[in-house]
Amino acid sequence: MTKKVLVAGAAIAGLLVLTVLGLFLFLDANQFRPQLEQAMGGALGRKVAIGNIKLALFSGGIAVDDFSLADDPAFSDAPFVTAKAVTVGVDLMSLIFSRSLRVESVRLEEPQVVLLNSPSGEWNFSGLGGGTTAGAPSTVSGGSAAAMNIVVQKIEIVNGRVLIGTPGTRGKERVYDSVNLEVDNLSLASQFPFRLTARTPGGGTVSLDGRAGPFNTTDAADTPFQTTLEVRGLDVASTGFVDPASGLAGTIDFTGDLASDGQRLTSKGEVTATGLQLVSGGTPSRVPIEIDYESDYSRKPGTGVVKRGDVKIGKAVAHLTGNYDASGETFTVRLALSGNKMPAPDLEATLPAIGMRLPSGASLRQGTLDVKLMISGPVDRLVIAGPIDLSNATLAGFDLGGKLGALPSLGGVPTGGDTVIQTLAATLRVAPEGIRADGLNLLAPAIGTLTGNGTIAPGGEMNFRMLAKLTAAAASQVSRVTSLTQPANGIPFKIEGTMTNPIFVPDVGRAASDLLRDPEAVKKAASAIRGLFGGRKQ
Repeated sequence: MTKKVLVAGAAIAGLLVLTVLGLFLFLDANQFRPQLEQAMGGALGRKVAIGNIKLALFSGGIAVDDFSLADDPAFSDAPFVTAKAVTVGVDLMSLIFSRSLRVESVRLEEPQVVLLNSPSGEWNFSGLGGGTTAGAPSTVSGGSAAAMNIVVQKIEIVNGRVLIGTPGTRGKERVYDSVNLEVDNLSLASQFPFRLTARTPGGGTVSLDGRAGPFNTTDAADTPFQTTLEVRGLDVASTGFVDPASGLAGTIDFTGDLASDGQRLTSKGEVTATGLQLVSGGTPSRVPIEIDYESDYSRKPGTGVVKRGDVKIGKAVAHLTGNYDASGETFTVRLALSGNKMPAPDLEATLPAIGMRLPSGASLRQGTLDVKLMISGPVDRLVIAGPIDLSNATLAGFDLGGKLGALPSLGGVPTGGDTVIQTLAATLRVAPEGIRADGLNLLAPAIGTLTGNGTIAPGGEMNFRMLAKLTAAAASQVSRVTSLTQPANGIPFKIEGTMTNPIFVPDVGRAASDLLRDPEAVKKAASAIRGLFGGRKQ
């Protein structure tokens, strides 16, 4: 008896399978195209166009060719989303027996999404889910009210491509490829989890894992979310956010948390910049720079505040605070960087990032550095300005006395393989056009005090006008002519050449001018010359 029941059950099951197969063979799924276009268009608030529709028996859904979602007409006439193939998972029993369409999942294969941001800060995806918009039917499924009731168990984007740009600049967008997105239990009225991975321009990677919702049907950009963000190997120069001629370069790693209530975005995490370069003519930093930060950002008007930024370079720690503005075409900042008693040797490897280099073969063996700098302007044309103060340092491998001793007016200055610097203070301005140092004051105990001002071109060429005021011990070792004609305010000279090979030369014009303004010095010089040639004093 049992055997007969099993056989009968198998026969009935087989008959049902054949019935369903027959329905699939003879049912034209394209008859559902208008209904599917209207349902999707109503949910998204944009016009949707799809191509041929096929029933996919084994995947339990509908296969759609040539999917297209219109852009906001205020941004572009081109599609916002295109995909060669879309699989829509549906309740097959409802579809076959009651001709009722119930969407359970959506999978987009190799789609392309174009994200555009206007100068006012508005995005072209802001109107998604907002009911009817230009190009979308006004009678679709009750508009946004029906959209709010939509629940889709799973949405997938597989191997997608995202282009980010501004209206009217097609062909110049930043491209993020290998984009994969998973959204579970999408409801426009409640939170839903999502996971996203992508490859950034230049070969880096980005991943997000979090929750979003409820969906803001007025402006999708205001939808709340919380997510963990991880970025690896982001190439700054390849992102398209900076002018390649600016010199700004490096790779960025980031791990942190982001949370938005729709209007205010808070973020905190750790940034590691490797090979960072900040100015044209600079070279990459030889050590990584780490920043542990917290920030608040207001989407409207597009401004933010850096509440905390601890900048770490080896054992050196500086503190970064300030604000930034992302509302315009270029991201701009106004930040204050301060650091006290930072180990100078740890900072040496970062000097090339701002276009500064030590003389060839030289290194900072010891010392501490205090800085109080303002960092302002567009990120690709930064200006870094403020006072610096180096104390108790040793510049190993550089003989300052030897450089000065090559000058006729400073012959006999004490020399040595290293230069001990008691203090070095200056006000710096590092900008795209080069570096300027004002109020330079260097005290080397074995030599004296060097003061002056000067510039360093982006290529490293130096142009400094200096004064050397020797210590009593150093002055006693120079030649008789030099000691007798040394001006009260110091001996003038110039520093030319490059940072890696500075050349010290006499400042003849300034020396003559100073001499003429000092009658006493003229008498001493004349007396010295007479003495050299055996003349008699008058």
